[in-house]
Amino acid sequence: MKIVLDVENTVTKRDGKLHLDPYEPENSLVMVGIQVQGQEPQHFTFDHVEYDCVYDYRKKDCLEIQSILDKTTLLIAHNAQHDLLWLWETGFKYEGAIYDTMLCEYILQRGQKEPVSLEACAERRNLEFKKQDTLKQYLKNGVAVDKIPYEELKEYLYGDLRTTWSLYYDQSADLCDDSNRILHTVITLTMETCALLSRTYKNGFTVDMVELERVRDEFEKEKQTLSYQLDKHVQSLMGDTPINLNSPEQLSWVVYSRKPKDKTVWANQPNPYMGKDAFKRFVKESSDFVQKTKAQKCMECRGNGTIYKKKKDGSDFKKPTKCSTCIGRGYILIALPELAGLKFSAPSAKWHSANGFSTSKDKLEYLSNVAIGKGMEEAATFLSNLVRLSALDTYLNSFVDGIRIFTKRDNRLHVRLTQHMTSTGRFSGRDPNMQNMPRGGTFPVKRVFISRWAGGKIMEADFAQLEFRVAAFLSQDETAMKEIEDGFDVHAYTAQVISEAGQKISRQEAKAHSFAPLYGATGYGRTPAEAKYYAHFIEKYKGIANWHSKLAIEVLTHKKITTPSGRQFAFPHAQRKRNGQVTYFTAIKNYPVQSFATADIVPTVLLQIESRMDKLNSLVVNSVHDSVVIDIHPDEEKEVIQVIDSVNRDLKSIIDDRFNINFNVPLLLEAKVGYNWLDQQEI
Repeated sequence: MKIVLDVENTVTKRDGKLHLDPYEPENSLVMVGIQVQGQEPQHFTFDHVEYDCVYDYRKKDCLEIQSILDKTTLLIAHNAQHDLLWLWETGFKYEGAIYDTMLCEYILQRGQKEPVSLEACAERRNLEFKKQDTLKQYLKNGVAVDKIPYEELKEYLYGDLRTTWSLYYDQSADLCDDSNRILHTVITLTMETCALLSRTYKNGFTVDMVELERVRDEFEKEKQTLSYQLDKHVQSLMGDTPINLNSPEQLSWVVYSRKPKDKTVWANQPNPYMGKDAFKRFVKESSDFVQKTKAQKCMECRGNGTIYKKKKDGSDFKKPTKCSTCIGRGYILIALPELAGLKFSAPSAKWHSANGFSTSKDKLEYLSNVAIGKGMEEAATFLSNLVRLSALDTYLNSFVDGIRIFTKRDNRLHVRLTQHMTSTGRFSGRDPNMQNMPRGGTFPVKRVFISRWAGGKIMEADFAQLEFRVAAFLSQDETAMKEIEDGFDVHAYTAQVISEAGQKISRQEAKAHSFAPLYGATGYGRTPAEAKYYAHFIEKYKGIANWHSKLAIEVLTHKKITTPSGRQFAFPHAQRKRNGQVTYFTAIKNYPVQSFATADIVPTVLLQIESRMDKLNSLVVNSVHDSVVIDIHPDEEKEVIQVIDSVNRDLKSIIDDRFNINFNVPLLLEAKVGYNWLDQQEI
């Protein structure tokens, strides 16, 4: 039988973050709502101030809920991952099929992202929905869920159950339409993956909190050293002008050696598509050069920063006032004849920002590469240090603090992966988002993740060049397919092309460029050496370039793209521009590759790995981009390696069978094992 499930639970706010999961000790299950198909809703109360739930009565409710679950053939929920976790953690068992109305709505949107909350779905589809304004007001006023008036909470629960049924029926009707039948395969995969991600969340990933503090220490010390070096460097560039590097406006002065004459006029100009010559004129007319300065003691306040104004009788006022001459600083700045800053010129109007010129990470990295290519060692050092300092702030705030805040008392971080946040369906992380970890095997934060078992190990198995191989398959590019077959080192070749063009670059650094053209990146805004590689890519992989052109025609003709999995992406407003280019072309090139690789192939293989580990204690604990992370029981290393080997041998048939295709490009899982997620050896 089919049922709709919904749970109500309390929420804990800790360290400024909301914790909704059942692994937070202070959280409790308040109500479980179930509506069997064709019957009226029913509820079961577990924890509410108005409800005296004696043990025997609660036991009876639990038996009834489990009896319903045992007969269930399809469990329907809106955000099923949340409901499943609360079921499992409360002791209930359910391993059957699930259907998440939120995820189905997301897939039906075909990349046109609209809100997928139950309320938003109901309003969009004109379904009956019980307005939750009163409930939201209770929560806004800090009333805990278990203290919301019992009858009101029950009615809201019933309303959600009924609306979820209505949404399920409405979506089912949509899926019967001929235009939507192609989505069935990817919807089935998505629902299976939702259950897998729920199990991964439940498993948790063990954190070494002592090691986490060591990593924090490393980052803090490096940050302190870099800050000192940058402050000294800024002084040499700017003289005595005080500079706050966290201010985009002041950083712009340092990098570009110019500041707007009138910020209001500057902010409203220019057109981002202004020609280079027109932009140069605008910059020359609307901004001034920044000069180095030297500080001199303010004679008005004699360096105090304040003065005493006189009363009519000649006596001083009791309280001093800020000196207007030096603005309270105690010194004035004398402009020197020497130009300040790094003296870079913004190459186009797209670099314009409201307070000067852009100082975003990508722009600073571009200028750093320009400096390296031109032998400007001082500028290159300053910019690379600046980018690194920004990265350290992110690492400390997003990762170190994020891991600390969301790790539970048993030292487990329950990795939350969602399927509906990105445009392409690839996983998105939350609390914290480990999908944003820097690629490569050197990120110190990975060292804090260890096995839950004494003597256990961590395995990471990831695909070799998955998105490039998928692009080769989708385009059937002969050059790319031959290079993959021959084991050609694409990243080393990228480094060679860029280095020979005058910009020395390592193989690791080259990885950021190797496949960027797959996702719509061009040589525009790149250094001359990098731009040469981007042009070379299009020439070398003509099959991929031709495929991109076919995608553009498909979108202009049908207003959508269909991938081999049946997943679709709509571009209802795409059109040909006057210059011959197609709007949304970056997304048109990006979505098919990224989605088929990481939203379809990766989940398919994850399901296979988990299935083949079914009899083992070892657990899947995370997935990042195109990888799977496994916590290996100390007695099962050999068996887990055998699982990965077997999946590797069967990769083609696994993909072919799931999507009914002939995937004629080799795929490869490469595995590493170690006592933590960082320090690993290839196997």
